[in-house]
Amino acid sequence: MKIKIDSKTKRIIARDQKVMLTTTREHYPFVADHGDGDYIYDVSGNKFIDFSSFISVYNLGVNANKEIREAIKKQADKLIHPAFTDFYSEKPVSFAEKLVKMFPKGFGRVFFSNSGTEANEDAIKLSRIFTKRQYIISFYNSFHGRTLGSLGLTSSRTIQKKHMGPFPNIVHSLYPYPYRCPFKSSTPEECSSAAIDYLESYLLGKEVPPEEVAAIFFEPIQGEGGYIVPPKDFFKELKKVADKHGILLVADEIQTGYMRTGKFLALDHFRVSADIYTMAKSLGGGVPIGATISKLSLGNVEKGEHANTFGGNLLAIAAADASIDYISKNKRSLELNVERKGKHMISRLLEMQDRYEIIGDVRGIGLMIAIELVKSKKGKEPAGEERSRILEDAFYSGLVLLPAGLSSIRIIPPLTVSDGALNEGLNILENSIKKESMRKLR
Repeated sequence: MKIKIDSKTKRIIARDQKVMLTTTREHYPFVADHGDGDYIYDVSGNKFIDFSSFISVYNLGVNANKEIREAIKKQADKLIHPAFTDFYSEKPVSFAEKLVKMFPKGFGRVFFSNSGTEANEDAIKLSRIFTKRQYIISFYNSFHGRTLGSLGLTSSRTIQKKHMGPFPNIVHSLYPYPYRCPFKSSTPEECSSAAIDYLESYLLGKEVPPEEVAAIFFEPIQGEGGYIVPPKDFFKELKKVADKHGILLVADEIQTGYMRTGKFLALDHFRVSADIYTMAKSLGGGVPIGATISKLSLGNVEKGEHANTFGGNLLAIAAADASIDYISKNKRSLELNVERKGKHMISRLLEMQDRYEIIGDVRGIGLMIAIELVKSKKGKEPAGEERSRILEDAFYSGLVLLPAGLSSIRIIPPLTVSDGALNEGLNILENSIKKESMRKLR
């Protein structure tokens, strides 16, 4: 399929550039119009296979879940804003009760907000309230949001924090990135051990007093940083350090959660639980909502200590409630499908890695997968320009993808993607990689 961009698309983009304060547009000219599960359509009438899930928001297909759409319509006719932090409303309570059942035993407190960055802001405040400590530890290469508190946690690109600092009482440690281990370790296990040693011996030993650290924030799989999967034992060892010093663990499951990896929580793959979790993105099936979920043993906040205006918005709650009902009814089949499709995708990508010098690494869990592009496998120099050309070529061939990290491509189709669309998308991706590889040989 070949994509043709008409004057309507060009006019909308030109208007956008005149009035919108935004800096994160992709290079290719995609102007969204509608979606129906595996496919998304632009205003020019072009049809694309969706390997983006609109930044991991449409886990259940692009606008395709009828139950979610009907729930939104029904609630819109009744009441949208209940001022939930000032008054009571039954629907947010009912949804919270369903949500906490998806978490490990002992979780039972939920705070609703409107986005992922807000969920992390809430977690920052709550961890300090619960522990009466001021310091927060995050990791290099992480992304936790763009508002000032969560931005302090973020450390994936300097442009995100330009002119914004300082960020007091937030320090960063080194994350075990097996393909590019910052400790030059030869195995993933050695990289993980070195990261734990650095955190305990240097950060907690020389930088901040451990008894003044409220929490350690982390992504079970780093998202914007490049879809980096840590070694299997990393979080078990991290929890040992945290428990030793009374430090809370905060798992940012905003991109990794909600069955994206084949489990409701990606951290479950590592057989560890956190003290606080944050969720957003796919939680509302396309409608903005964030949630911060904490252990009952941590307690509650005092009256007036924390609140917002739109958290518990009934339109978002209705969508999230219908979405979690679908997840609960279909959890086992989703787990099996995500695992099967993820293994198939990894297998195809590893075959491509064998064929093309430009693919340095293939990594991921479930349907949260990335390939890292390099100029050569031996040198591992990031191939950022080459990535841009591959993304653009794939777009004009009918496949929408997103970048991550310095030179990675993230592959995150809806969890409900059909086998046909999955294979067709992989064929387009391989063809675009092949074209770029041949271009380099000329």
